[in-house]
Amino acid sequence: MQLQFENINKYFGDFHVLKDVSFTVRSGQIFGFLGRNGAGKTTAIRILMDVFKSDQGKILLDGREFSRTDHVIGYLPEERGMYSKTTVKDQLVYFAMLRGAKRQDALESVLYWTKRFEIDEYLERKLETLSKGNQQKVQITQAFLNEPSILILDEPFSGLDPLNAQLFQEALTDYISEDRIIIFSSHQMSYVETFCDDIAIIDRGEIILAGTLEDIKEKESRGYYHIGVTGGELDPLLADLAIPFSKEDSHYLLELGKEEAVGRLLQAVMESRLKLQLFAPYRPSLHEIFISKVGEANE
Repeated sequence: MQLQFENINKYFGDFHVLKDVSFTVRSGQIFGFLGRNGAGKTTAIRILMDVFKSDQGKILLDGREFSRTDHVIGYLPEERGMYSKTTVKDQLVYFAMLRGAKRQDALESVLYWTKRFEIDEYLERKLETLSKGNQQKVQITQAFLNEPSILILDEPFSGLDPLNAQLFQEALTDYISEDRIIIFSSHQMSYVETFCDDIAIIDRGEIILAGTLEDIKEKESRGYYHIGVTGGELDPLLADLAIPFSKEDSHYLLELGKEEAVGRLLQAVMESRLKLQLFAPYRPSLHEIFISKVGEANE
């Protein structure tokens, strides 16, 4: 399956919230949808879920106009909200039935996923009696009920300890192998790098970066290199060559730009008393790319 946002625009009064938003999500992969708070992520997701209507543009699934009623969508919102004084089983069955499942089918789905996330022993307990981590696993469980073909996860690792995070990762890996569409949003860039093949970054309602994570890293790394030397300081040589640099522990990050600058630098190092220990293209982390494009992730 392939889900396409094509030139989606949305206004709230005079405020232009989404501006020609376009990106593609492929099944069998996890798509990272990133942006600061207020950038437009939630609005785009709510248009997909038919909570809001777009003012312009369209959403396509395999080339045809997407209809929310034809597909089960699982959604874990960033703003958590369940019934604290209701038992885990009752509210999960209720959520499954809201999506159209018959009671017996809903119960079977609840039993499967609560066992998968190791919370089946809490089925008869009220949500408020559970730990924060187990409450989060209940929230995650409701997103998986009824085997949704499209799964939207907003900050799913919030509140999970390392063991439960590993449990969720294993379930997510198995689920994506079944040719589902998964949209993943998080400020924890290490998780996005671990799971996502494709990403899009939205800022002030516009997509400012989109594509495969590897291609984006390759593009953002061009002209930057790590270098390490022994036998003296590299600073004077870099100053003579007018090469911008910053120090990082035992090595330097250089902005070399064109290939001839690389040749000039290596020649100068060879002619000096310095010994080259490291010289390699710099690969920025997703966190560094995000900050360079839109600023701190938690702003």
